[in-house]
Amino acid sequence: MEEGLVSVDKFSGGSQAYFLTHLHQDHTRGLGAVGGWRHGPLYCSPTTARLLPIRFPGIDASLLRPLAPGASASIYLFSPSSGQSLSLHVTAIPALHCPGSLMYLFRGDLGCMLYTGDFRWELGCDEARRAKQDLLDALDGDTIDVLYLDNTYCHPSLNFPPRPVVAEQVIDIIRSHPDHEVIIGVDTLGKEDLLLHISRALQTKIWVWPQRLQTIHLLGIDENRDIFTTQTSLTRIRAVPRYSVTIDNLEALNTVCPTIGILPSAIPCLWKSSEGKAKSKGRSSVKSIRSSGRELEDFMHTVRPWTVSGIVSSSFCYVNPRHHFRHLCLDNNVNDETDMTPIKNKGRDNDKLTPKRWRNGSVTPKERKVRISSSSLYRSKVTMKRKECCGARINDTEEHIGVT
Repeated sequence: MEEGLVSVDKFSGGSQAYFLTHLHQDHTRGLGAVGGWRHGPLYCSPTTARLLPIRFPGIDASLLRPLAPGASASIYLFSPSSGQSLSLHVTAIPALHCPGSLMYLFRGDLGCMLYTGDFRWELGCDEARRAKQDLLDALDGDTIDVLYLDNTYCHPSLNFPPRPVVAEQVIDIIRSHPDHEVIIGVDTLGKEDLLLHISRALQTKIWVWPQRLQTIHLLGIDENRDIFTTQTSLTRIRAVPRYSVTIDNLEALNTVCPTIGILPSAIPCLWKSSEGKAKSKGRSSVKSIRSSGRELEDFMHTVRPWTVSGIVSSSFCYVNPRHHFRHLCLDNNVNDETDMTPIKNKGRDNDKLTPKRWRNGSVTPKERKVRISSSSLYRSKVTMKRKECCGARINDTEEHIGVT
């Protein structure tokens, strides 16, 4: 896709339409620029549209284009290179990563592309089955030319237990420390289901910081105000910003009263103090809101794209998805060095940039090849830098790692 048309999770301007997959910080850079968002129409889920003005007060709400899961929209763009108008049909697919998260399926004059963003389609999950059917219905038998895949955990060894199982593990940890204060590290959005499960299982309130409580209420959760609180005296369990759960902070808290910290994350951490010595106040449980290696393989079996490209280029265990899933792509016999750049259909009335004819002369759907060399359709790189003392990442994630 040529520059200046569509951007996903990139908000530096220069495109004609913008798409936000979800409201995590590493996907929203540029939305908080001085003067607010003014660059063009911004497509997102209704949930994200409801939260955006709170997170970014300067955003122009008239530019928001809420797109409900399963809904579609037609977009008309102008190609600077050909001077032609282009038609793009986009369908929103539930990503099940966090509240309001979406995938985007693009179809039209530029071919068929699916951008997953961060997602987790858990095997055996009813919501994931429905989302899969939504995607297949939207494809209507078409082949995905390019799949932009969340490759964060794109390795066969990276498999996680189901989220309900992890929730029970967290509850067991809390129950085994009845005389301890408990802090649970969470992001500004996501894992609400875990906190609700803990509250109901243990019949207790959970403390959250004021901005987090506002987000919870905007999501329509705890409307009766009987689960979450900002009063520390009402509960021993607190949900705190994820990066505040450090060994140094836990040591300080333990000088006041016994305290344990829990990080429900798919990236096991060996926490260290500023002196580099391992300590013993933290627990790491493998609860992921991104798809595991096995789940990604199942997804690839479902969509069988022409080719696949990873959207996370900076990861603690980066693997090109073609390394493991090339056999599930329709171009599995094509050399990766082959020029797969689309060219114009010369000599025809509709002289548009389209993947229906390629430099090798192929025109059938099974022969379509797409390579985006300088695309504006991409996700911002995930920032992997962490504050000092927040943890050393362990590459071997075969075992649950907890420092006790």
